[in-house]
Amino acid sequence: MKCDRKWMALYAVTDRAWLNGRTLAGQVEAALRGGATCVQLREKELDRAAFLREARELKPVCARYGVPLIINDDVALAIECGADGVHVGQDDTDAAETRRRIGPDMLLGVSAHTVEEALRAERDGADYLGVGAVFPTGTKKDAGVLPFETLRDICAAVSIPVVAIGGVSLDNLGALAGSGIDGVAVVSAIFAAPDAEAAARALRAAVRKELGV
Repeated sequence: MKCDRKWMALYAVTDRAWLNGRTLAGQVEAALRGGATCVQLREKELDRAAFLREARELKPVCARYGVPLIINDDVALAIECGADGVHVGQDDTDAAETRRRIGPDMLLGVSAHTVEEALRAERDGADYLGVGAVFPTGTKKDAGVLPFETLRDICAAVSIPVVAIGGVSLDNLGALAGSGIDGVAVVSAIFAAPDAEAAARALRAAVRKELGV
């Protein structure tokens, strides 16, 4: 599966912390109605069986909207549930080994923080890069903030799509204009909002206006 750049425009990353009695599938569908273009299932607190159930529930939801479902970190689970792709960090499974395991048809996303990491990920078979944290974020307590210049240099160095992640919100998204990114990945900006659909719709409009994607 070739990575379509349009999938990176508004990349929604799940977090059950803000469900407040709602289902994850319902919140994801609300985000998709609002214009989310990709969904990553990232649930660090779930055991494997529960994670697999969520993945299998989300797959047809994403498929109805023509949006890829990406699994965070767990390569075996991504293969088992028939996800569209998997995303790995620098401290997770090696990108080249991940590509070997998933074959040519699944999407492979890789986190990168330097030009060197970005180039290596592309060489190892990554279809897109997640780069950040571009702003302070509560999702990853240990994530340092990446300088704008580094983000811009990474975008210039690689030919694959780049999505900026980390603390992105409606208020600061415009500061990423001119970096060369293909979109933004958001967690709380959608899933902590009282209305995930409205939040996604506003973010998608801002991405179109500020980043031109």
